[in-house]
Amino acid sequence: MENKMLELLKTRRSVRAYKPEQIQAQELDAVLEAGTYAPTGMGMQSPVIVAVQSPSYRRAVMELNQKARGMEGDPYYGAPTIVLVLADPARGTCVEDASCVLCTMMEAAHAVGLASCWIHGEREMFQLPEGKALLREWGLPQDLRGVGSLALGYAAGPLPQPKERKAGYIHKV
Repeated sequence: MENKMLELLKTRRSVRAYKPEQIQAQELDAVLEAGTYAPTGMGMQSPVIVAVQSPSYRRAVMELNQKARGMEGDPYYGAPTIVLVLADPARGTCVEDASCVLCTMMEAAHAVGLASCWIHGEREMFQLPEGKALLREWGLPQDLRGVGSLALGYAAGPLPQPKERKAGYIHKV
């Protein structure tokens, strides 16, 4: 069976090296809009998506991730855009909802010719005082739970080759 969506799912890869040029506004808008159509528990749309493109906020987010994870270097691999996904912790499906948003946006990014990589550390980042201060500065509730983010941009090289699918991945009963 041939299907464009299935082909996109099979060819998307996580990218860990980006060109410095900023992505086009219409590409970003398409990715963000796709995220709003991701499935969420009971259709409650608990996630909040924050697109970070200004150099000063990008630096602040990068440094916050470094601090939260105790790491050095750019955790976003030089991507010019960072897309944060947070969710209302009062929703029992907040992590699952935000995860669906992240996955949907990764596939949408691939569909419009962008590269992406899911980055961790947001839960810890937005528990720190500096993370709470950023949420306050952005006019967002300080109790939002960070779930994940995407490094988003143009790949600096060819996409990685897919790994062999593991044996026993699927069981039909």
